[in-house]
Amino acid sequence: MRLERNEDGVFLSATIKFDLPPVVDDALAKGIPMFFVAEATLLRDRWYWYDKPVSNVARHMRLSYQPLTRRWRLVVSPTPVGNSGVALGQSFDTREEALAAIQRISGWKIAEPSEVDPDARHNVDFRFRLDVSQLPRPFQIGAVGHADWNIAASRNQRLTVETVK
Repeated sequence: MRLERNEDGVFLSATIKFDLPPVVDDALAKGIPMFFVAEATLLRDRWYWYDKPVSNVARHMRLSYQPLTRRWRLVVSPTPVGNSGVALGQSFDTREEALAAIQRISGWKIAEPSEVDPDARHNVDFRFRLDVSQLPRPFQIGAVGHADWNIAASRNQRLTVETVK
C-alpha cells in the first residue's frame, strides 16, 4: 500500500494478492456475480480520545462472467453496485485480466486537502473483502461459517508529512 499526499488531496494505491477459492470460482463460472468492497478510512490521531475519523470512502466492485459472450465484466462504483447510480464498467477476455483489475487500486482519492490538518498525525485504515451480503440468498446461507467464502485483507499505515507540497 502506498499513500500520496499533495495539494489535490490524499491518494491511495494498493495491490491486493489473493486467489479465488474453488467454490467462488465455480459460482462465477455459472454466471453468479461476486461483489468486492475496498474501504479506506483516514483517522486523525488524538491522544485524549479515540482517533477521529476524517474521511471514509468505499469502492464497490461487481465481477461477473457472461457465458454467452465468454467475457468477464467488472463494474466499479462508489456505492453498492445496483441498477442505478454512477458506475464504470469494463469487459475482459480472461478471468486473470479481470482479477488483476480488482487486485490493483491506483490513485484512489480518499480525502480532500481541506480534510487533512497539516499539523496533525493521520493514519489510514484500508480494508478489502468479498461482500457476501450482496450474493443471492441461497449463497448467503451457504457461505456463513465457510472459510472458502472468506476473502479479506486489511492494512493500517501512517500518512507521512514529507509528501506535503
